[in-house]
Formats: sequence, C-alpha cells, structure tokens
Amino acid sequence: MTREKPRTASKSLLRKGLDTLYLASGAVAALFLLAILGIIVAQMASRWMGLQFPGSADYAGYCMAASSFFALAYTLNRNAHIRVSLILNIVKGKARRAMDIWCLSVATLLAGYLAWFAIRNVQLSHMIHDISQGQDATPLWIPQSAIAIGSVIFTIALLDHLIRTLMGHDDTFAEEHHVEGEEF
Repeated sequence: MTREKPRTASKSLLRKGLDTLYLASGAVAALFLLAILGIIVAQMASRWMGLQFPGSADYAGYCMAASSFFALAYTLNRNAHIRVSLILNIVKGKARRAMDIWCLSVATLLAGYLAWFAIRNVQLSHMIHDISQGQDATPLWIPQSAIAIGSVIFTIALLDHLIRTLMGHDDTFAEEHHVEGEEF
C-alpha cells in the first residue's frame, strides 16, 4: 500500500503538470494574438501620423505563426481540433478505439518529425546567422524558436493522449464527447 500512494501522487502531479503546460501554451498563443492586434493598431497609427513602421507585416506574420503553433496542444487537449471523422462515426467499440490509437500514433510520429525538423531549422538558422528578407532583418532563429517550442509541446500532447488511450484512461476522443455538426 505504501507504494501505491507515491505512484498516484506522481501521476496526479504529472497530469497537473501536463495540463498546466497545455494551458500555458494556449495562454502564450493568446498573447501572440494580442501582439498581432497591437502591431495592427501601431501600424494604423503610424500611417495616420505619416510615419513608417518597417517590418510590421513581418512581425505580424511571426506572431501568427507563433500563435498557431502554441495553440496546437491546447486545442488538442480541449478536443477542439477539426477532425474528419466520417469513418470514426460509423465504427463503434473496439474498432473505434483501435482507429483512435492508429490515428494518434501516426499523428504523434508526424508531429515528432515536425518538432525535430523545426529544432534543426532553428539550429541551422542560428549557425549561419540567417536573417529575414524583409525590412526588419530579424534573425530567423527567433521566430522559428516559437514554431519549434509549439511543435514540441504538441508532440508531448499527442503522446500524452496516445498513452492515456492505450491505458484506457483517455475519453477525450470518445463518441459521447463529439457534438453533432461540430466536425467536418
């Protein structure tokens, strides 16, 4: 009995840590959306005053990419990703679970490859001192870092859901959680 309590406590701590990571990732995504708003307002104000805001479109693009990648894990954890589930809606029971496991496995592998590639891209850009082609001349490893971090967090989230599904503890993608008309 003494062994069960530490395992349960560590599982609970791990679960809370992962959920906090996903929530923090979503909060960072929201902050990047607010940054886009700030950039657009600053760009409008600078035009009204007859000033230039060089690189504003580039900065907005960097923020959009960062927001998109940081939001991936959060939306997965909230079951808010758009999923094509025509076949999954027909299949029930063990076949449905097997298909969920297959989909999560493939998604985890693809996201892992994306994360690996994004990290390598950051390393390469930093090594060769690559800068953007726009007026801002931003070192590209800076905006690429957000993509790499978001990809890693997304891979962790997919792996988390895959492990929970394999253990029978994840009902995020279960049939009763799907709302009619919500998916395409």
